Amino acid sequence: MKIIECGLVEYRQAYAMQERLAADVAAGNEEEILLLLEHPPVYTIGRGGDYSNILDPDINVERINRGGDVTWHGPGQLVGYPLINLARRGRDLHRWLRFLEDVMMLTMAGFGVEGRRYHGSTGVWGEHGKIAFIGVGVRRWVSMHGFALNVRPDLSAYERINPCGLPGCPISTMELECGLPVSFIDVRSRLKNIFEQLLNELLPEDGSG
Repeated sequence: MKIIECGLVEYRQAYAMQERLAADVAAGNEEEILLLLEHPPVYTIGRGGDYSNILDPDINVERINRGGDVTWHGPGQLVGYPLINLARRGRDLHRWLRFLEDVMMLTMAGFGVEGRRYHGSTGVWGEHGKIAFIGVGVRRWVSMHGFALNVRPDLSAYERINPCGLPGCPISTMELECGLPVSFIDVRSRLKNIFEQLLNELLPEDGSG
C-alpha cells in the first residue's frame, strides 16, 4: 500500500481526491492508499446526523456520505483517509471500525496516552475526554473517510456543536492527556508504521474481491 502525506488540504478537495482514488482502487487500477493530512477549520455531518446537534446556527456544515454525526476538523488534528479494498479483507465494517480504534490506541500509547473504548460509541477516549473520532463510508467495498486524532488542536471549536451527537461530551487532545508538548510529526510517523503493520495482521488479504 501507499501512504501519502498531503499537508494542509481543503475539505472538499480531499473529498474529491478520495472519490477518485476509491474508484481506482475498486477497479484494480491503484493500490491501497492511506492519505494523512490536516484540514483548515471545517464542520462536517454524516448522512444520518441530526442538525439539532449544531448549537451555533451561524456555522457552515458540510453534509457528507459517512457514518456518524457532526464533528470538527482543523489544524493540530491528524486526519487519515484510508482507501482500503475491504472486499479482499473480510467485508466486515464492524471489524474495520475496531481496527481503526486499535490504530489510534496504539499510536497514542507510544506517547504515554492510554486510550479506551466506550461500549456502543465508536471512537477512542482518554482520561479527560474523547480524543479520536471515526466515521466511515464505502464505495464498492473500498473504504472512504476514516479517522481524526486530536494531537494539539484548539478545542474551542467543539463548543459550537454536540460532538458526535453527544451533548456535553468532553473533548481532549494527546497534549492535554500527557501534559507535555507532543510532536505532530512524531505522531504521524508512528501512526504510519502501526497502520500498515496492523492492517496486515488483523485484516489480511484473502485473495477475493
